Amino acid sequence: MSAPRYAIYYAPAPESPLWTFGCAVLGYDAATGEPRAPLAPDGVSPVDWARITEQPRRYGFHATLKAPFRLAEGASEDDLIEAGHAFARKRRGFGLPTLSVGEIESFVALQPDESSEPLDDLAAACVEAFEPFRAPPPPEELARRLEAPLTGRQRVALERWGYPYVFEDFHFHMTLTGSLAPGLAPPIVQGLSALYADHVGQARTQVDAVTLYVEEDAAQGFRIVDRFVFSLA
Repeated sequence: MSAPRYAIYYAPAPESPLWTFGCAVLGYDAATGEPRAPLAPDGVSPVDWARITEQPRRYGFHATLKAPFRLAEGASEDDLIEAGHAFARKRRGFGLPTLSVGEIESFVALQPDESSEPLDDLAAACVEAFEPFRAPPPPEELARRLEAPLTGRQRVALERWGYPYVFEDFHFHMTLTGSLAPGLAPPIVQGLSALYADHVGQARTQVDAVTLYVEEDAAQGFRIVDRFVFSLA
């Protein structure tokens, strides 16, 4: 069995409408590690929706702040948890911008309607703060990732930080589907938008914590280890 992978994600509070919606769409609750009855758009069968959401379901509902990594030699999960709480003690919460369902390349995700400097700053801080815990990826994994169409800056970021979409290339999003066939995204965006309006609506969501996820077994996917709630008022 390979070593566990950890990630620092933004995840809404487990009692929030946004968390309930995201977990229902994916059919999985990373807080409990249990399946949920899937919430599919009108016109999509449960079997098809399970296939469409298979890839993001493995990761749980989230927005990436520090992409999945294996622990550096000598580091432990307890060390990572301690660092997470220390990080949170120096952070102040803020409101999550209004989100909308939209298409990103070939998949569908929730995205902010406007840019957010606090979100960008939080992501950058996570990339740097938790870097000492990240082991370099195996050469074959790095080579595979470098096959993707990346800019020069993104290639440098991948080799330096283990993930290409950091700092200037960070784009907050909460994935709701896997890669879709051409033409399939627009009706799914429409259907999920209607479900989002019904289940989340105008409810405001706070960014008041970052969350540690772990994948101990690729067959079972990621689950929540701890939620580091910000301390500053």
